[in-house]
Amino acid sequence: MNDAQPALDIEIPFDHQQSAHCESGAIAALLRHGGLSISEPMAFGISGALTFAYLPFIKFGGLPLFAYRMPPGRVIHGLTRRLGIPMHYETFKHPAAGMQTLDQNLSELLTKGLINKEEARFRASNKAYWLSYFPPDMRFHFNAHNLIVYGKRGRNYLIGDPVIDIRVECDEDALKKARFTRGVMAPHGRLYYPLSVPKQPNLAPAIVKAIRFTAWMMLYTPIPIIGVHGIRMVARKLRKLNPNNAHRNKLLLGHIVRMQEEIGTGGAGFRFLYASFLQEAADVLAKPALFAIARDLTEVGDEWRRFALHAAKMCKGRMPMDYALLADQLRQCADSEAGIYRRLRAEVK
Repeated sequence: MNDAQPALDIEIPFDHQQSAHCESGAIAALLRHGGLSISEPMAFGISGALTFAYLPFIKFGGLPLFAYRMPPGRVIHGLTRRLGIPMHYETFKHPAAGMQTLDQNLSELLTKGLINKEEARFRASNKAYWLSYFPPDMRFHFNAHNLIVYGKRGRNYLIGDPVIDIRVECDEDALKKARFTRGVMAPHGRLYYPLSVPKQPNLAPAIVKAIRFTAWMMLYTPIPIIGVHGIRMVARKLRKLNPNNAHRNKLLLGHIVRMQEEIGTGGAGFRFLYASFLQEAADVLAKPALFAIARDLTEVGDEWRRFALHAAKMCKGRMPMDYALLADQLRQCADSEAGIYRRLRAEVK
């Protein structure tokens, strides 16, 4: 049976803009397309997705998960719930049905968001990568990449990928593999889009609720592996690493750096994004004190970057291995962030 979709020639006018992170960039683009002028930092901040989590019971290659944002999907759900935007979500059991629905939606001139696999592991058979427009050195296993499909030319889909600065094309077979890949967080061809978009929503209440939530979660979540408590726990574990287990320790440090700097926008990147949100929020709420808090959070992001740089140099033998130094840097990040979130709570009582 031939599951190939018919060739089409459809291109929906779409303003593609590169963003820092795929999920916040995709939902901001969809809302802008619907007539709501909203920046990526504002979308990320209102979603309440900023966090830190140390999850030792979830393993990647035998090493624990370190997360700097809420789970995939939280940016979209948090943002649209706080702004009262109804969304359509759909998954499919069969790839042919998922591709057919996408083509039908394009024919109806609707812009859709997709969750796909930003990975193209080179197969032994030497066949095409999943998302063929990604350079080989940018491909890795990840089942929650978000992108916009705004048209189809022949059998190639026209795509606005939030993390790429230009519009790209992806052939039908590659996109089908990406949408229906298996594994953790398998997308099942997931497709989503807003059913209606308010042109001028009242952002102030949503901003206040989001800031309160983020500050509470980072400061007072009773689970010790979340928020600033989680950062301090990781700092304690680094300080106690046994120097005799040098190989294992290097694997752990390299893993932390990859999770922080190479998956999404990483620990520092999300702090910079949230700082930009606070700058915009300062104008919306008429609270100039948020500008100073945003500046301090940017400095915390710089410290996260220095931590990653030192850890990477130690792994490569370019700096002496110093677990205490790394622990001190993480402790400084935790203490600085704790002070920032307390100030935020005081500003948005």
